[in-house]
Amino acid sequence: MKEKKSLNLLAPFESFVDKFKVPLSILVGAFLIAVPFLGASRVAMRNLVMIFLYAMLGMGLNVLLGYVGQVSLGHAGFYAIGAYTSAILTTTYGWSFWTGAIAGACVAALIGFLLGLPTLRLSGTYLTIVTLGFGEIVLMVLRQWESVTNGNYGIRSIPVPELFGWELTLSNGGFYWLILFLSTVTAIACYTIKNSNAGRTLIAIKEDELAATMMGIKTTRYKILAFVVSAFITGLAGAYYSVINNGYIEPNNFVFNYSIQILSVVIVGGMGTIRGMYFGSALLMMFPQVFRFLNQWRFVIYGLLLVLMMQFRPQGALGWQSTLPYKLPRRAKKALAEREKAKTVQ
Repeated sequence: MKEKKSLNLLAPFESFVDKFKVPLSILVGAFLIAVPFLGASRVAMRNLVMIFLYAMLGMGLNVLLGYVGQVSLGHAGFYAIGAYTSAILTTTYGWSFWTGAIAGACVAALIGFLLGLPTLRLSGTYLTIVTLGFGEIVLMVLRQWESVTNGNYGIRSIPVPELFGWELTLSNGGFYWLILFLSTVTAIACYTIKNSNAGRTLIAIKEDELAATMMGIKTTRYKILAFVVSAFITGLAGAYYSVINNGYIEPNNFVFNYSIQILSVVIVGGMGTIRGMYFGSALLMMFPQVFRFLNQWRFVIYGLLLVLMMQFRPQGALGWQSTLPYKLPRRAKKALAEREKAKTVQ
């Protein structure tokens, strides 16, 4: 009864957002584009950059957790692979940020594919443990492979991105517009995937993998696909992080705590949603700023928040269980219309 009551309370708000989603999206988009012109401080711009960065990381994990239901505790490893690959290519080999970022994302996707082959036949706790081990292995490689990664000293003097000769920095709003663009493209890609045949297959696997298998769906293939897409998005976010962190990265930027932080964004915001990634990221990124005196307890509070969310609102803050009518694809609508027409003729 409580669940139904909460759904009824959310229904008017959800209906309003759904009805006016286009004008609301345009207004929010225009405001976000104009933010650098509104006199925001450097600290505020940095916070906004981190919110959009973690929203992008959340969307990466959400492809795996929200769409397929596979829990990963090693996404900081893909984050690190994207960052280090891009940083090494730009500092050692003189690549531009743009090519280095794509290469970093592709390397992360390749590692995701290789990791997925033997492990995605697993599920539940077993898969979680394997991904946890993967993250720790990546961290160990970063610290020990000194000839390539400089070990604990990290990589310094990573060049900032340039666009038609204009250097993108935090001061001129370039970093902000870049992450706004990357997160928007990622959101569009995730929305397209979710509403495609492949996306509906992934969700079917999440709901009942045995039933999906009985229907002839090659579940392992689709889970590996989700892992590759998830790793690509996370690696791309890592490549971006390598240039905004004052041109410096080190292994401690990618420890296990950050995997938990990404997981927290997804669970708190709402698994399977895109809007939830932005909300969850904003909530978790602003927490240390508002409650500075609790900063050393941050990850303890994150863990407590995860427990409370899973207990009392497992769908997440914005993970509405929609009461709106399901929107049929155009083909289905056309088929139903023809069927109704045929009935009328008879």
